[in-house]
Amino acid sequence: MLILSRKKNQSIILGNDIEITVVAIEGDQVKIGINAPKHVEILRKEIYLSIQEENKRAANQSISIDTLQKIIMKKAD
Repeated sequence: MLILSRKKNQSIILGNDIEITVVAIEGDQVKIGINAPKHVEILRKEIYLSIQEENKRAANQSISIDTLQKIIMKKAD
């Protein structure tokens, strides 16, 4: 892990097109701003992990052919 020290209004650059700026420091909370291209997905880690867990659960669920056909038929209507 790379650890950097930054002060308010200082930034770091990731790659060629992502900039992370320290916007405010209030007590033990640091507010950051992220400037990145629209195609770059930015998520808080706890949200990312929740999505990953939900995807694992969904991948382990099975669905019957009959149920799948019913879903497709409803979409066609």
